Amino acid sequence: MIGTRFRAWLGRRTLAQLSVAVGVLAALALTGSLIVTGLAVRAEQRKQAALSALADYAAMASKLGADAGLAEGSVTAADAAYFSTWLAAFQDGPAAAQNDVTLEETCRTGRGGAGVRLIRAPVGKPAGLAALEQAPATRLPALGDDVWAVHLAPGELCPRRAVDVVVVAKSVGALDIRVGRVVAPMGEAWIWAVVSVAGAAGLILITALAGAVIARGRLSVGLDAVSQALEGAAVGDLSRRAPEEGVAPELDELTRHVNRTLDRLDDLMSWLRDSSDQLAHDFRTPLARATARLESLEEASTAAERRRLLAEARADLDRLSQAMAETLMLRDGQAWAFERIDVAQLLRAVAELYEPLADARGVAVVVDAGPCAILGVRSLIQRALVNLTDNAVKFSPDGGVVTLAARTQGDGVVLTVADQGPGFGAQAAGGAESHGMGLPFVRAVMRRHGATLDVGSADPGTVVTATFSR
Repeated sequence: MIGTRFRAWLGRRTLAQLSVAVGVLAALALTGSLIVTGLAVRAEQRKQAALSALADYAAMASKLGADAGLAEGSVTAADAAYFSTWLAAFQDGPAAAQNDVTLEETCRTGRGGAGVRLIRAPVGKPAGLAALEQAPATRLPALGDDVWAVHLAPGELCPRRAVDVVVVAKSVGALDIRVGRVVAPMGEAWIWAVVSVAGAAGLILITALAGAVIARGRLSVGLDAVSQALEGAAVGDLSRRAPEEGVAPELDELTRHVNRTLDRLDDLMSWLRDSSDQLAHDFRTPLARATARLESLEEASTAAERRRLLAEARADLDRLSQAMAETLMLRDGQAWAFERIDVAQLLRAVAELYEPLADARGVAVVVDAGPCAILGVRSLIQRALVNLTDNAVKFSPDGGVVTLAARTQGDGVVLTVADQGPGFGAQAAGGAESHGMGLPFVRAVMRRHGATLDVGSADPGTVVTATFSR
């Protein structure tokens, strides 16, 4: 559930927002690492101060136990005064040599390590620094049950400086003893470290913001280009294309898909315009001839002539109906069930279909096909070949040859229908008819199968070449 919600949230974020979020997280990570490091350093400083305070306490306890009896009830007011003198002597005696830093140096420079002490007897005034038991204290259980952190405000130890002290509070006989060591501040190096990390965090944030602004601007430019191309396509202008490289790498794949779609749409629109023009021409011819023959019925003088005109008009209308059926078949794809088609076998079947008509005029239909196959709709490919063969036989001279050929070429198949007639230009100039829709239908079928169609000269005659890619 959490992963799904996170992906949904991530999907709604822009690249600019994600860049800023990464920058903020990086800055927070740096800040967090600085805080953790500071806490670790402070804990180590307190540990070292506690160890030094325990050593001081052990030295004091050993000395006090050798100098006087400290049993409960045996300590007098005179003893309390003595402890004050004794503590001063201890502070300046051999124990002082163990301290690297004096109280005067701590108050002057802020360095840690100076020792502070307090002895309270059951009677009399305490000896030493009374603030050790008066100032607010925090127990440090990680260092021991008798270890405390004490903060001394300015004036309690140093006139103008606040210090932190780790204090060990224990007893020796009837005496309560507090021994502390001043903890060194984090120091100038730590301050520079804080400044450096803060600067790095700020730089990361600025860099993330700058990257987000640049990324957003670049994406905006790329999206504007894609939008302009699509807006042009929406109003019929298919000439615009979005730049595929150099604008926003994140959009390269999208712009390539958009451009391929626009290219395909441009091809389809061009095919639609061309096909519409050619279909209108092919439909106009039989319709005009049927109309002319029906009008001629009024002038027909004999019943036989009227029957002939009606038969011819009916044939023209039948041809028009067949062309319409082929158009609808092409639109609907006749189920569009693609299968593997043996091209040689299909060419032989078409040749056999036209052999009677060709033999009547002495035209030979020759099949020259090696083993090759294509994927497609068999009925549509066969109808296209029938149209091409019908034209070739019709315009071949008596005794001519029509060649149906197929061969493999690289990864594709090349299929040709060639005749020895007057050539395609002469056929078009003569206004001759073709079977059904003729060449527009063939071209449309080939395009729907991903093939290209070329019409050229066979010198003599015409050759129509269809190239299928696998």
